[in-house]
Amino acid sequence: MERNLRGAVAALFAGVLIASCSSGPSEGGDIKLTIGLFGDFGYRKLYAQYEKEHPGIDVVERVTAFDDHHTSLAAHLATGRGANDVEAIETGYIGLFKANPGKFVNFLDYGVGAERTWWLPWKWDQSLSKDGKSQIGLGTDVGGLAMCYRTDLFKKAGLPTDRKAVSALWPDWNAYFKAGERYTAHAPAGTRWFDGGATVFDAIIGQAHTGYYAASGTLVVKTNPAVRQAWDAVTHAIENGQSAGLTPLTNDWNNGFAQSRFATIPCPAWMTAFIQSQAKSSAGKWDVATVPGGSGNWGGSFLTVPKQGNHTDEAVKLARWLTAPEQQKALFKENGNLPSQPALYKDPAVTGLVKPFFNDAPVGQIFADSALKLKPQPQGPKSGQIMVAFTNGLARVEEGNESPEAAWNSVIADIEHGDR
Repeated sequence: MERNLRGAVAALFAGVLIASCSSGPSEGGDIKLTIGLFGDFGYRKLYAQYEKEHPGIDVVERVTAFDDHHTSLAAHLATGRGANDVEAIETGYIGLFKANPGKFVNFLDYGVGAERTWWLPWKWDQSLSKDGKSQIGLGTDVGGLAMCYRTDLFKKAGLPTDRKAVSALWPDWNAYFKAGERYTAHAPAGTRWFDGGATVFDAIIGQAHTGYYAASGTLVVKTNPAVRQAWDAVTHAIENGQSAGLTPLTNDWNNGFAQSRFATIPCPAWMTAFIQSQAKSSAGKWDVATVPGGSGNWGGSFLTVPKQGNHTDEAVKLARWLTAPEQQKALFKENGNLPSQPALYKDPAVTGLVKPFFNDAPVGQIFADSALKLKPQPQGPKSGQIMVAFTNGLARVEEGNESPEAAWNSVIADIEHGDR
């Protein structure tokens, strides 16, 4: 994946341009707008509403896997053809694409600057070009963190099950891994403390004031003690048998929910809908507590409009509508995608939301509080690729193919090679 993405990015910055046509009229004469996503954003009901309110517009969704989506987008931008009218970009990749804002429509040209106060200031800045003159993306959700856990497995292992008591169980990550030792000593057969090292590692990194990049834009993976400390803590827990060894966004990981293979998982708001879909037989057995450290971010996305499309004006209207406050609120209520607009964190429709699947947990209040405590972290052009490198490295540790130290060195080498 990394090799393909680097090649596509190299072409992108070489500025190869070929005339393209990403969309056109549908058979009925309507304007067809394609929207490229990675995974389910929960937009399908909204498309129907938009088409009803905008006669003559036909919205077509195209979904591909996370890595494939971003690799393909880079290639389409490089060649000037093939991009969808609206393209989603995940937080870890927005720094890469905004470095070449000329490939995208500038939302500031459409008056979106007057609406910038809708969004969290750091969310707005994440997709703003370095010179502040081009806004390439409109924020969808943010990945405010909590901790989802299985009350039935906790009870069998002799741990508290009440969400307040569980939150108190792990004020920080050291306490979380200590609780994991208690769980492991009495774990129900076939279960582990957490799903996989990559999920916990990403959650810890997402809380750090500085992650992979310094505020200056300098890559600091190797020299940032927070990164190495997170690595050591997670690999130590893996070696102590706390991990189920599942890699996020794989079929095995999906099956892990249904098979009850782990008791806890750091969960951003968007994951609650995913858990519901994968673990249907466990309804009412899940609950939601505060994440160690109190807050954090994992994920979140932006909608962009590549310039190469034939209907950029219509695409901008669609992107603005999908990211407007009313639609963000509707998506949270329906799918759990936490809005990136802070005014909604005080809206009773958000703060009052509870989910029966999660034992009637007040998810609205939990995730809104997490988002308000969240401190933005600098992102760089290769944040997404670095995340993948660490995911692969942790998988090698869990599979027994490399020791933690050897895997660390391999990850650093992969990152440094990719930076050349």
